[in-house]
Amino acid sequence: MLRFILNRLVMALPTIVLVSITVFALIRLIPGDPAALMLGDMAQPDQIAAMRVELGLDKSMPQQFLIWAGNVLHGDFGRSIVNDEAVLPLVVSRFLVSAEIVVVAVLLASLIAVPAGVIAAWRQNSLTDLVLVGTATVLLSIPTFWLGLLLLLFFGLKLGWLPVLGYVSIGDNVVGGLLYLVLPVMTLVIHEMGVLIRMARASTLEVLRLDYITHARAKGLSESAVLWRHAFKNAFGPTWTMIGLILGNLLGGIAVIETVFTIPGLGRLMVDSIFARDYPVIQGCLLFVSLSYVLVNLVVDLLYPLFDPRVVAE
Repeated sequence: MLRFILNRLVMALPTIVLVSITVFALIRLIPGDPAALMLGDMAQPDQIAAMRVELGLDKSMPQQFLIWAGNVLHGDFGRSIVNDEAVLPLVVSRFLVSAEIVVVAVLLASLIAVPAGVIAAWRQNSLTDLVLVGTATVLLSIPTFWLGLLLLLFFGLKLGWLPVLGYVSIGDNVVGGLLYLVLPVMTLVIHEMGVLIRMARASTLEVLRLDYITHARAKGLSESAVLWRHAFKNAFGPTWTMIGLILGNLLGGIAVIETVFTIPGLGRLMVDSIFARDYPVIQGCLLFVSLSYVLVNLVVDLLYPLFDPRVVAE
């Protein structure tokens, strides 16, 4: 087990280095001069040149990357061009807002969709199976922004049960904060349930066709015992991987939901920074999202042996 963990940790290091290089290179491809942007349209050429020296933009690209990487390792992601605020605290505070929504949504979607997918596989080709698969297909086909607007219109404007727009921190107001999270969480839960139902059904069907399931049934075990004690654990591995991928994707791709519900999360910060051409914040957001995705997948890999012990043996 220890060897498996060390191998996964070592394999993650090149990915982190490659991600850092990619983020750095992508920011340098954005048109415009950060120094000229910071000083404004009335800046003189000598002022822009001095600012480029101060920002290290006069050095070669490899030198710029090494300086930037060294600063990042020391927790210095730079300062925002727009408000001169330190990038790292800003990104972390916005990330925590996004994480509240994403983690709760993925957890709820998993608790509902995984058992539904297992039941659909167990009742293959029955009315229950057709209803669950059809529902999953419909949920997958609905764009999240459109679904969010429908929920906002119905529960917020028509019924008036939930707040329409805005955000209140749970730390400041528990009840108010939870109310503001209901609609964005519900939107993500409904959409991601479609993916998880289909994945859980497919993996369970594959396991139910194996010989040891036939042997368990021949021993006289009940169908519920065969399904939940023998089939579910081995079938959950691929679904667990999908849950990790969904979690990683949503942590970096929730900008649409945050825009619809005006939530000040990481995705909204990235979109606003792109419009403002705030290069340090864009770079910090991209790096933080990429590292979060790598970390989530690393955790998924490390926990995978709990669902499939054969992985360690390999």
